[in-house]
Amino acid sequence: MDSAVSELLDDEEQVQAWQTDRTRAPIATKIVIAGGFGVGKTTMVTAVSEIQPLQTEALMTQASEGTDDLTATPDKTTTTVAMDFGRITLDDDLVLYLFGTPGQQRFWFMWDDLVRGAIGAVVLADTRRLSDCFAALDYFESCGLPYVVAVNHFEGSEEFEEADVREALTVPPHVPVLIMDARRRISVIETLLSLVGHALDATPA
Repeated sequence: MDSAVSELLDDEEQVQAWQTDRTRAPIATKIVIAGGFGVGKTTMVTAVSEIQPLQTEALMTQASEGTDDLTATPDKTTTTVAMDFGRITLDDDLVLYLFGTPGQQRFWFMWDDLVRGAIGAVVLADTRRLSDCFAALDYFESCGLPYVVAVNHFEGSEEFEEADVREALTVPPHVPVLIMDARRRISVIETLLSLVGHALDATPA
């Protein structure tokens, strides 16, 4: 192992091939994870990141009263106020940098900066409150950024088929719709791989 690299790593962080082989340049890509308030964006980044995720969680205050619906997430006490950041390496030298957007409407002004340079986005949806993801869907449609819709299945919520979700959200036929669990690493990886493939297909040759 390159000693300079090893000194920069946390004890639990896995060394990737591109970190020690100076002849290999990793392909770095930026992925945005968006969706409504409390839909699982922070959970998704945390579940899959190979580094300690950067989180900007703050305790919820009275400023969110009347704005944030806690009906489906009554135990939620914090919210992302800037972004979540994580990293995962796939296929040895494909590095995905994950940027989770804040879900509260008063922080939406930050989306333009977070999306700049991204190859695609994951729009997380909760079937108990599908309308919460409409803003993200409209945003990515308007700016032309490739995206996939990932339904984060919460315990106790009714399960729906992908076709039902597509119809309810009027998702175009070419956009992938997936059912996933933001707590499970393999489920998140499958979602990210689907997005990367979709983004490549959408990129002009």
